[in-house]
Amino acid sequence: MPAADPLDDSLDDGAPPAAPRPPGTFRIGRLAGADVLVSPSWFLIAGLLAVLLAPRIEAEQPGLGAWKYVAGLAFAILLYLSVLLHEGSHAAMARHYGHPVSAITLHFLGGMTAVEGEARNPRQEFWIAVVGPLTSIAVGLASYALWLVMPGGLLRLGVEALVWANLLVGALNLVPGLPLDGGRVLKSLVWGVTGNVHRGTLVAGWGGRVAAVLALLWPLVQESLIGVPPTIVDLMVSVVIAVFLWSGATAAMASARLRKRLPSLVGRSLARRTLAVPDDLPLAEAVRRAQESQAGSIVTVTASGRPVGVVSEAAVLATPEDRRPWIAVSTVARTLEAGLSLPADIAGEDLIVAISRRPADEYLLVEPDGSVYGVLATADVDRAFRAKG
Repeated sequence: MPAADPLDDSLDDGAPPAAPRPPGTFRIGRLAGADVLVSPSWFLIAGLLAVLLAPRIEAEQPGLGAWKYVAGLAFAILLYLSVLLHEGSHAAMARHYGHPVSAITLHFLGGMTAVEGEARNPRQEFWIAVVGPLTSIAVGLASYALWLVMPGGLLRLGVEALVWANLLVGALNLVPGLPLDGGRVLKSLVWGVTGNVHRGTLVAGWGGRVAAVLALLWPLVQESLIGVPPTIVDLMVSVVIAVFLWSGATAAMASARLRKRLPSLVGRSLARRTLAVPDDLPLAEAVRRAQESQAGSIVTVTASGRPVGVVSEAAVLATPEDRRPWIAVSTVARTLEAGLSLPADIAGEDLIVAISRRPADEYLLVEPDGSVYGVLATADVDRAFRAKG
């Protein structure tokens, strides 16, 4: 741990502005340049852990009464701090490779690190994924070394819990199936061997589905394998884990199939021929000139020729023809704010991310020298994407 508090608000170190928090979560600080959020479901699992640990705490130090639940809650917080280290290592490695990290969220199943963008190569994918389980295993081994030299008592019991929890989290996260870290490791290996990231995701997704089925079947074989009969809690946990793994794997596989179609989306090839007109030109005249030149879009420009707006096709169609001679074309144009001008060479995932960040009906495509290439309509992008399906 660094000398400075890792959750100190002052450790911004150049991180991107925080994205809006998911409903119900609240922010407790920052770690590795990312907001640390806590989901309401965390309190459910923290309370459950406090209740489950209370008998062991009572056995270790009798006579605590209700304080044994407070001690159990303290143990739960300690365990989640180690989960935070696991997620923080993902965030630090992602930032090392140049990927912004918007948030780390703690929830009832552990934690999640929101990394923006995809790994650029198998090596990045491997290290961003594997560093989390390795951190958990390292914390578990360090806790074990500490446990060996500690005297008995509640503190030693807490360190023992850290040992088993971190070794278990590290080992389970190496299971080769998405959405677990081990699934991303498998994805990176298949990607590296085949050169196909989508194939890597599909293989790792099927691994996650197999893991989900095994998790669901575990209570049926638990007693024969470890000699402990399953409880209702075991059954509930196995179902929750199975649903989590299956839904996560399925979502990853669906995303891979969608991403496979993205390279066909090229801004240049989808751009409409554009007519530039003065922003004070009557709308009727602008439409007439566009029809005459067979332009599919209209851009308003200043007297010096600088583009200032993109005419909305929907707004033009909604304007009665008898009014068009009397209003300026600028009244149906959207001002070219930040995010509405895109590079003419934009394509694939970069194109989808750009229009998702700044939703609009039309975007201006510009060349590297600043000249206008054309206008890209969101409807055309959507139509092209569906056609590739």
